[in-house]
Amino acid sequence: MQIPSPLRRGRLVKRYKRFLADIVLDDGEEITAHCANPGSMLGVAIENATVWVNEHNNKKRKLAFSWEMVEIGETLIPINTANPNTIALEAIEAGAIPELAGYGDIRREVKYGEASRIDLLLTGGEHAAPCYVEVKNVHLSRIPGLAEFPDSVTTRGAKHLGELSRVAAAGGRAVMLFVVQRSDCTRFRPAADLDPAYGAALKSAVAAGVETLCYDCEVSLSAVGLRNRLEIELV
Repeated sequence: MQIPSPLRRGRLVKRYKRFLADIVLDDGEEITAHCANPGSMLGVAIENATVWVNEHNNKKRKLAFSWEMVEIGETLIPINTANPNTIALEAIEAGAIPELAGYGDIRREVKYGEASRIDLLLTGGEHAAPCYVEVKNVHLSRIPGLAEFPDSVTTRGAKHLGELSRVAAAGGRAVMLFVVQRSDCTRFRPAADLDPAYGAALKSAVAAGVETLCYDCEVSLSAVGLRNRLEIELV
């Protein structure tokens, strides 16, 4: 997935009201940027961290800048939670996820279940039955090498697992795909201490037949793409 470029570097002053971030650019300009991340951003919204923003030329936008990435140590991390759906779609189309290969058509945001929408619905090709793929963004890492989700309580995430479980229980194929938007992790674990209900829901979903996949990303200032499959630890 291509990142709008060139990006401008700055320093994070604070992130607030979920979708706003005050930033001081390297040239001293003080800006307020849109933050496309409704979560807690635990571990990535750190005061004085180096950040990268995209400047828009659209005068109709309320904010001229969007916060795209943050540097934590030597790791570059995209913060936009909408990225993983596009990253996953491009990876599946390119055959970069062997577990999801062989389907002839991919549709996004398809209605199913109880007033829900599945992120990706794979159909046709070599497979007689469809595959329901829910995609989650992961950026939390509190222990070196370990990626975690969620970074705060997510009742919506637990609901999605329930929907996938019903698909699997009915004999369909359901996949929970975690996309880690960083390249410094080798394994994944649900953050059950931050959201015990989600941790329990993930265990129940696996027991019901939901498949779990986790991949990290190769990240640069110009692109983000799926890279390696990570080990999943269900504890």
